[in-house]
Amino acid sequence: MGTVNLSKVNNWLHVVNKLPYLTSLLLYRCNLPNISSVPLVNSSTSLDVLYLSYNSLTSSSSVLEWLFNSNTSVVKLHLNNNHFQGLILDAFSRINSLALLYLDDNEFEGEIPKAFGGMCNLKTLSLPRNHLSGQLLDFIHNLTGCANHSIEVLNFAQNQIMGLLPDLTTFPSLRELDLSENRLNGTIPESLGKQSNLDFLNLGYNSLEGVISDVQFSNLTKLKLLYLSNNLLIFNFNSDWVPPFQLKSIRLGSCQLGHGFPKWLQTLKNFSNLDISNSKISDTLSNSNWTFSSQFWFMNLSHNELSGHVTNLSWKFSTLPMIDLSSNKLEGKIPRFLLKASHLDLSKNMFSKLPVQSLCTVTNGNFNFLDLSNNQLSGELPNCWMHFEGLKILNLANNHFHGKIPSSVGSLLGIESLDLSNNSFNGELPPSLRNCTKLRFINLQYNNLSGEIPKWLGSNHPNLIVLLLRSNRFFGSIPSHLCHLTHLQVLDLAFNQISGSIPICVKNIIALTHKWNPNSTITHSYYNFVSLNGFSSSSYDDHAICMWKGKEHEYKSILGLLKSIDLSSNKLTGEIPREIMELNGLISLNLSRNLITGRIPSEIGLLQSLEALDLSKNQLCGGIPSSISRINSLSFLNLSNNNLSGEIPTGPQLSTFNATTYEVNPDLCGFPLPNKCLGEEMTQNSIENRGSEHASIQEEEDGFITMGFYVSMALGVVVGFWGVFGTILLNRSWRFSYFKFLNIVKDKMYVTGAVNMVKLQRRLQK
Repeated sequence: MGTVNLSKVNNWLHVVNKLPYLTSLLLYRCNLPNISSVPLVNSSTSLDVLYLSYNSLTSSSSVLEWLFNSNTSVVKLHLNNNHFQGLILDAFSRINSLALLYLDDNEFEGEIPKAFGGMCNLKTLSLPRNHLSGQLLDFIHNLTGCANHSIEVLNFAQNQIMGLLPDLTTFPSLRELDLSENRLNGTIPESLGKQSNLDFLNLGYNSLEGVISDVQFSNLTKLKLLYLSNNLLIFNFNSDWVPPFQLKSIRLGSCQLGHGFPKWLQTLKNFSNLDISNSKISDTLSNSNWTFSSQFWFMNLSHNELSGHVTNLSWKFSTLPMIDLSSNKLEGKIPRFLLKASHLDLSKNMFSKLPVQSLCTVTNGNFNFLDLSNNQLSGELPNCWMHFEGLKILNLANNHFHGKIPSSVGSLLGIESLDLSNNSFNGELPPSLRNCTKLRFINLQYNNLSGEIPKWLGSNHPNLIVLLLRSNRFFGSIPSHLCHLTHLQVLDLAFNQISGSIPICVKNIIALTHKWNPNSTITHSYYNFVSLNGFSSSSYDDHAICMWKGKEHEYKSILGLLKSIDLSSNKLTGEIPREIMELNGLISLNLSRNLITGRIPSEIGLLQSLEALDLSKNQLCGGIPSSISRINSLSFLNLSNNNLSGEIPTGPQLSTFNATTYEVNPDLCGFPLPNKCLGEEMTQNSIENRGSEHASIQEEEDGFITMGFYVSMALGVVVGFWGVFGTILLNRSWRFSYFKFLNIVKDKMYVTGAVNMVKLQRRLQK
C-alpha cells in the first residue's frame, strides 16, 4: 500500500494485528500517524518484510514498542526517512532474525549499542544521515561478536564519527563500506587491501591523508566502485601497474594523482563514472589513450591543467553523459559529439570556435545544461536553439560573440537561467524571449543591446529574481510592468540611456519589502536521464558580477541574500519617490549620476536594512533628513555633488563617514566638512568672549599682575624720590626749612605722647 495516504487511519496497527498470516507489509510514503497506545492483540509471527519508510514516525510513537514485542521474525526492516530521535535502542537486537536494518535519514545520535554485536544474522546495517558521533573504533568494537562475521554492508555516511580507520579484517564478509562525509583522519591502513570481498569503498569527504600505493589495492579483485574524493591522499602507483579489478565508478576528486594521466586508469575499459577533478594533472588531453564504454554517463576532469584539443579522444557513447571539462587550458574547436551530452560544462578554457553548422544538425531534447562561459568564442550565435528545447541553464558569458540574440532562444521554454553577459550582442531583445516564462535569472549586462526595455519582461516572467541589464544602450523610460516582478531581488539598469522618472509602483516588488531571505543561493535543480538508475539529479547556483559600494564583486554562494536596485548613470529625472521607502528589505540603493531633483524623502530612515546608499551627482536640494541617522546598518554613503544645504545630521553611524561623503554641496555645513554652520560660529564667539572676561576678572583678583603695573610702580618710585629729596638736596634754604619742620613735628608728637601717658597712669591709680 505504498504511497497511499493513511494519515487519518489512527488504528492501522490494530488492522495489521488482525492479519495473522501476513508476511510482507509495505507502508512507505503513507503519512502514517503516530500511535500512542500498543494494540493488545499480538500480530502474526510470520512477518518477514516491513517497510515503514518515508513517513513521519517519531520516538514517542508506540510503533517501535509494537515492533520489538510482537515481530521478532522480521528479516528486512526499513525505518528510514522518519523522525526517530535519541539513542539507538538495544531492543533492535531482540529481533534475532533481522538481516537488513535501514535506519537512514533519521535523528539518531550517539553510538551503536553493544547488543548489536550479538545479532548473528545481520548482514546490512545502514545508518547514513543521522547524528551519530563518537570514535569509529568504538563502533567497530560494538559490532564484535557473531555480527562481525555476518555483516556484509556497513553504511555510516554523513554523520559525525571521528577517529582513525581501524583494521577491518575482522569483517571477512564485508562487501560494501561507506564512511563518507564524517570526521575521520589519519591514513588508510594496508590491512584494507586484504578485504578480498570488498566491491564498494567510499571514504570520501573526510580528512584522510598520506600516500597510497598499489600494494593496498592488490587483493581487491572484486572492487567495482572506488570513492576517495576530497581527502588529502597522494597516489603513488608504479607506472606499469595494472589493477586486478575493473572499476565501474571512480571518484578521486581533490586527490593527488601525479602530473600526467594515470596509466592504471587507462587500463580500465568498462567504467561509466569518472571524477578526477582538481587532481593536479598537467598533461595534454590528446595524449590519453582512453576508450570509453558505450554506457559511459559521467566525467569530471575539471580544475586541472589539461591542454590540447578534445578531438582525438575515442568517446563512443549511447547514453547522454554529463561532462565537465571546466577550468583547464583546452583550446581549438568544440567537437560536435560533445553536444550530444545532457550536461556540458566547458567554461574557463581557451576554446575559440563553436561548430555552428554542427550545432544546428544536433537534435538533443534532453540537453539541459550548457556552460561555455569564459572562453574565446566569437562570431554570431546560430539561430537553431529549437533543437535544444530541454535547456534549463545556458551560460555564454565572457566571450566575443556579436550580432543579435537569435529569436530561436525563445524556443527554450524550460530555461531558468540565461547569462549572455560581457559579449558584444547588439540590437533589441528578441520578442520571442517572452515565451521563456520560467526564467528566474537574466544577465545581459556589458553588451551593446539597445531599444526600450520591453514591457513583457515584467509581464511574462513572474518568477524572475535577478535582472541585470547594466552597461548597454537601452533608452526610454522604466516600464511600470517591472513592478509586477514580485520575486525580484536584484535590479541593475545602470549605465544606459534611460530617462523619465522612477515609477512609484516599486513598492509592489514584494521581495524587496521583506528583511528575510529564503535561501542564500539561487539554485536550479534538474534531472539528468543518464545514470545507472536511469536518471540523477543535479543543481546549479547562479552567479554574477554586481556592484557593491562602488566596486565589482562576484556573488555566487550568497547571491540570494543580495537585495539591490541600481539605476545609476542614466538620465532619470523627477524626484525620488517616497514609495521606495517602503522597501525596508533593500540592502543597496544606487541612484547616482542622474538628473534627479527635489529633496531626499524625510522617511529614508525606514530603510532599516540599507547598507549602501549612493545619491551622488544629481540635483538634489534641501537638507539631509535627520532620520538617516537611524539606519544603523549603513556602511557606505555618498551624497556628494548635489545642491544640499543645512546642517549634516549627527549620529553614531554618520560619524564614521569622512568629508568625501558630502563634498561639492556648497550650502552644506557641519561635521565632517570644514565649513561650520552659523550656529556653530556664534557659539564659538560666545565661548571666546566669556574667556576674555574671565581672564580680566582673574587679573583683578590676582592684584595687578600685568607688566604695565610694574612699569608704573617703578616710575612712581623714581619720580617721588627725586621730586622730594632731589629738591632738598639742591636748595640749601629748603633743606634747613624741611629739617626744622621735622624737628617741630617730632617735639609735638613727643609732648602729646607724654601728656597722654600721665593721664592714663592717673586713671589706673583711681
